[in-house]
Amino acid sequence: MDPTPTIAIVGRPNVGKSTLFNRLIGKRYAVIAEEAGTTRDRISHKLDIDGYEVLLVDTGGIQHGSQKDIEGDVQTQAKIAIEEADITVFVINSIENLTVDDFAAADILRKSEKPIILVANKCDNPEMEANTYNIYELGFGEPVAISAIHKIGIDNLQNHILKTIKSLKFKKPTVKKTTKDEKTTNICILGRPNAGKSSLINALIDDPQKLIVSDIPGTTRDSTDTELIYNEEKYNLIDTAGIRRPGKISRGIEKFSVLRGLQSIERSDIVVLLIDGSDRISSQDCNIASHALEAEKGLILAINKIDLLESGEEEREKIIRILKKKFPFVPWAPALFISAKNKKNTYEILKISDKIMIEREKRISTPELNSFLQKITFRHKPASTKIKKPKFMYASQVDINPPKFVLFFKNASVLHFSYPRYLENKIRDEYGFNGTPIHLKIRGKAEDNPKTT
Repeated sequence: MDPTPTIAIVGRPNVGKSTLFNRLIGKRYAVIAEEAGTTRDRISHKLDIDGYEVLLVDTGGIQHGSQKDIEGDVQTQAKIAIEEADITVFVINSIENLTVDDFAAADILRKSEKPIILVANKCDNPEMEANTYNIYELGFGEPVAISAIHKIGIDNLQNHILKTIKSLKFKKPTVKKTTKDEKTTNICILGRPNAGKSSLINALIDDPQKLIVSDIPGTTRDSTDTELIYNEEKYNLIDTAGIRRPGKISRGIEKFSVLRGLQSIERSDIVVLLIDGSDRISSQDCNIASHALEAEKGLILAINKIDLLESGEEEREKIIRILKKKFPFVPWAPALFISAKNKKNTYEILKISDKIMIEREKRISTPELNSFLQKITFRHKPASTKIKKPKFMYASQVDINPPKFVLFFKNASVLHFSYPRYLENKIRDEYGFNGTPIHLKIRGKAEDNPKTT
């Protein structure tokens, strides 16, 4: 038996499933809104319940009858979550009469033959008492009364979950020390709407139903994490909502989805900017890349949908020229042509990510660095319009992930603004650092007027 029990939160739309999910894991992870159907993909997060490591899964709302397009995919996602779960938390709205969707969800759960914990949400409302009798019609006995938004009854629910986990004979995981070999590389997939981000993750994990894929832009709303082991290396793939130009982002769900996507950059090691190869490269693609640069993350430019491009190297060389023109601020970012639909070159993203992580953790010894910088600063002396001339003194690498350097100059305040760029280019020529930004801080004797690049 898998030592980690999986618990799925299910129910009809807008009963508070995502609010409960966020409450149980202790942070705002799933996007919540008053609009029904906010959650679409399966969203999962690990949490600890009395020493048991639990995988909690949030799902889209279950509805009666066959659904079309995206809503039909949402139903599929919810049903897959139920099939894969060891325990199901069935959430209903205690202040409303039971609906046909509630009974439809109950029928699906009964067929699953999995342990069911019935939860009556929004119990802080006095109207709950009037609907108590109807709740028993579902056939799951007395519900656990909670208010997810007001944190009422959450401890009682966790006790019910704990009791069910124990009844299924799950064991607490043995504590083990983490090693460097177990390190996970966090890869955030960013791009404009409909660039193929969810398709890429489905291709990488070889599961076409993991994330909902649709031609309708804005299908993905939450940032979802998907673990993957490839060539004995562990990765966490973070799918995000498509990011449009600020003026095009509507208020409400889309705004929160985009913010959640940008926040995902902070917890990633590498950002994959997915560009629709069948469309023109826009200023918004450049804007997204700038977010990764500001966060000092590794960056890969992945041109997707090459199956839709004209065959031949001429078309690809044209795109490379456009990339160089559009992204002059990240000349160190590798470019890769892929087809998520046909799974072509998709695993190259993981291989390049491995190389970038090596570059991000590279450390240059102080004697070697100083010897090199003495040569290049002597060969090309720093210019200045002032009478006092700047002169390189010494340098040291002070950090990794990303690599950071401090360089001390005499008369640093009069150093020409272009000189740090020259130094960065020369350092890259000598030591690589491909796929990652590097950080140079220029300081003087008294550390006045520091220059940073």
